[in-house]
Amino acid sequence: MRFLAVLSAVTLAAAFDPARADDPSFEDWLDGFRAEASAAGVRRDIIDQAFDGVAMNQRVFELNDNQPEFARSVWDYLDGAISAKRITDGQVKVTENKLLLDRIESEFGVDHEIVAAIWGLESSFGAVMGDHDVFGALATLGWKGRRTAYGREQLIGALKILQNGYAERSQLRGSWAGAMGQTQFIPTTYLVYAVDHGGDGKRNIWSDLDDVFASTANYLRASGYRAGAPWGFEVTLPSGFDYALADVDVTKAVIEWAGAGVAGVGANIAADLDPNMRARILLPAGAKGPAFLVFENFEAILKYNRSTSYALAVGMLADHFSGRFRPVTAPWPRTDRALTLDERKALQQALKDKGFDPGPIDGVIGAGTKRALKSWQQSAGLPADGYASLDTLTRLAS
Repeated sequence: MRFLAVLSAVTLAAAFDPARADDPSFEDWLDGFRAEASAAGVRRDIIDQAFDGVAMNQRVFELNDNQPEFARSVWDYLDGAISAKRITDGQVKVTENKLLLDRIESEFGVDHEIVAAIWGLESSFGAVMGDHDVFGALATLGWKGRRTAYGREQLIGALKILQNGYAERSQLRGSWAGAMGQTQFIPTTYLVYAVDHGGDGKRNIWSDLDDVFASTANYLRASGYRAGAPWGFEVTLPSGFDYALADVDVTKAVIEWAGAGVAGVGANIAADLDPNMRARILLPAGAKGPAFLVFENFEAILKYNRSTSYALAVGMLADHFSGRFRPVTAPWPRTDRALTLDERKALQQALKDKGFDPGPIDGVIGAGTKRALKSWQQSAGLPADGYASLDTLTRLAS
């Protein structure tokens, strides 16, 4: 019953944190934040305008702990993200905007199918941009929780967008995390990468597709994306493959992976690719699921959203638009289910108890948790794939 004991301890810790009794109220925190905003160069009248009527948004905390990219299994996420409707709608949208998309691709060096895929995933091609007040959502995150630094930084960014006249107060609505517009830029990303491509003096990512596509491509280009290069594709791994090599920090030239027995599904990686291109092995569902070889363009997509599921969805949806899509041949472990927030925290706590430091016990299965999990798996003689499943949790906590 060790698993239940760990889960109960983590649940109780999340429900009652003595330090919270000393936290300022949301209103007091917001009053104090005014000085921080002023020190960052935001005028008092802008602060007053932005914070007029702002209230704490409890829904923001709930969504922060249950982001679909991290709270759902990768196959469930892909099923929804690459639905038949989204593919069909996207093909229509790409055709309708072909001249503009081709011009953006030529100018920025980013495949237009990738831009269109991000457009589709972020807002269903402009149909759903979020209805949370950006200032209320970011102030809620800045007030307390695991993302206070992010909330404060983005709140300053949103205030500067308003102060610089880039958008009206009423336009600043978006996701629970403060992302805005048809391709969901957070405020600091908007300030650096948004582009007035239409030449009307505005960087309008809400309703001007010229600016929407150019801003998205500009950000991807700055993140290292290069047109014409692959994002990745499915591969098969040789018998006895060392799963510890499937790591974000382990990249090899294509010719090295091919020499080690890694083979493309429906492609000859040694003959079809530049042999010196560097790539890594990705196991989004662990050793029991499909394997992918992913390249620098995949890493650029990850900078847009740090979710493997998201980056896979962007790449696969773009492949549908370009006509290059190949169905994944290896089966997903669909009998597994995604861990709940409490179970993810329990897994982290169990790793910590065994001397494998995952970092904060926050329920986020990020790089630190995966490294700790791989180390424990190696010590236990298990495939070191870093995959956090219910079976892994049960073994770890037993």
